Amino acid sequence: MPRPLDQARRAALLAGVIAYIADRGLTELSLRPLADYLGTSSRMLIHYFGSKEQMLVSALETQRPDIASMFADVEDIDMLRRRLIESFCVNTTSDWVRSTSVLLQVLGVGSVPGSPFAAYANDSVHVLIDALTKVLSELDPSMPDPESAATLMVSGIRGILQDRLVTGDTTRASKAARLLINQCLPSSRKGVH
Repeated sequence: MPRPLDQARRAALLAGVIAYIADRGLTELSLRPLADYLGTSSRMLIHYFGSKEQMLVSALETQRPDIASMFADVEDIDMLRRRLIESFCVNTTSDWVRSTSVLLQVLGVGSVPGSPFAAYANDSVHVLIDALTKVLSELDPSMPDPESAATLMVSGIRGILQDRLVTGDTTRASKAARLLINQCLPSSRKGVH
């Protein structure tokens, strides 16, 4: 009879996997060096997760933000604009940087045909676009194509975030993200941007 999993240990391993990916990258990840980094064995990692791919997807799931709550209390376009700018232009915490770096790696690897991360990457893109499309439709029913506006913002911001992480130029990238957000959202009735 297999021994039950220690859930606290499993959670700690998942956090360690994210740290490893952020520090060393995803493309060349193999179990032995990862296990050494985590202070365990590759056999124990398989015991906890079943396969390397399942372990990685489980670790990634721990990093997924609650997108629904991100927009839940947004009451108007100005508040949406502020929320997007706070979330994507101002945030520079180490957790945010690590999470964003890992997500961008997964999206890159997920675009390769046959990638075990394709479904996760696809879902990661759509969860944000769908949530933003919904809030845009609710806040401005006259907007002609909220899904395209949401796609432009999400895809554009993702590229700007990648630029920011690669170059370290937070000021330039934040200005560009603000410009994109302001151009994609309808003008405020109050005239505030």
